[in-house]
Amino acid sequence: MKPHGPALTTPTHFTLGDVVRLRKPHPCGGYDWTVVRLGADIGLRCATCQRKVLLPRRTLERRLKTFLSRAEPPPDVNEPAPPESSVLDISERA
Repeated sequence: MKPHGPALTTPTHFTLGDVVRLRKPHPCGGYDWTVVRLGADIGLRCATCQRKVLLPRRTLERRLKTFLSRAEPPPDVNEPAPPESSVLDISERA
């Protein structure tokens, strides 16, 4: 027996600067877009004509064909910064 309702999938993670290819072309003929805004709606800029559009996250996930390049994710806020070797500890001063 199949479960009712939509299948639960993990949401696709987008980062500012990602370059994506969508399934249908923009009216200018371009398929490639750069992510310029994140939130409930995702802001995209057409690589061909530079026009900006906002798409709901769910719509973008359905229209997404592939990632052409992934931007480096920002560092995790909860992750401690690496220690700097050039900084002297006060206890080491003579």
